[in-house]
Amino acid sequence: MAVCALALAPAAWLHLSADGRVCTVADVPATDVAVVFGAGLRDGSPTPYLAHRLDTAVRLYRAGKVKVVLVTGDNSTKGYDEPDAMRSYLTGHGVPRTRVVDDYAGFDTWDSCARAKRIFGVRRAVLVTQGFHVTRALALCAAAGVQSYGVPVAEPHDVTWYYGETREVFAADKASLDAVFRPSPTFLGPKEHGVERALASRAGSRRAPSAR
Repeated sequence: MAVCALALAPAAWLHLSADGRVCTVADVPATDVAVVFGAGLRDGSPTPYLAHRLDTAVRLYRAGKVKVVLVTGDNSTKGYDEPDAMRSYLTGHGVPRTRVVDDYAGFDTWDSCARAKRIFGVRRAVLVTQGFHVTRALALCAAAGVQSYGVPVAEPHDVTWYYGETREVFAADKASLDAVFRPSPTFLGPKEHGVERALASRAGSRRAPSAR
């Protein structure tokens, strides 16, 4: 029993750390940035799970809950570019291109959270992902210094969902180590000003009519 309790402790910590910060599109506090985590491509297009995350980001943008969408995913090879596919999906569903910012080195959840703060200067965000992943994303972003709320994407309990739910039990161990030791992301690189510029351009476009 002690061994089982110890093994499940990281997963329990994730759920406790997310308490009160899991919301719906309707009740999530408005903030500047939504962070959408990658979830794979199929023939160069978002998988259904990733498309559902992006659909939720579109709803958040249309509802005025967020001003900019930071898409973070894997672009480790020329033939695999999650962020650009995510951007194309969002712009195809009505989010202006100037409101979407790409993070090409979001190789895992910790990297995405750490880079959001250290590279893109994000301090507050709405995190968009499936329900089985949202608690881990919230805990890791908090450890990275990003104050966040999560909007979980509902999915039918199919084979993919059960795989994701099971995977989270094991991913919780790595997440707890990342939260404690806060390693540098796989690729850090220079600071990016895409989020700052997107917010500035949005503010400018709002002021423009009154300046005429």
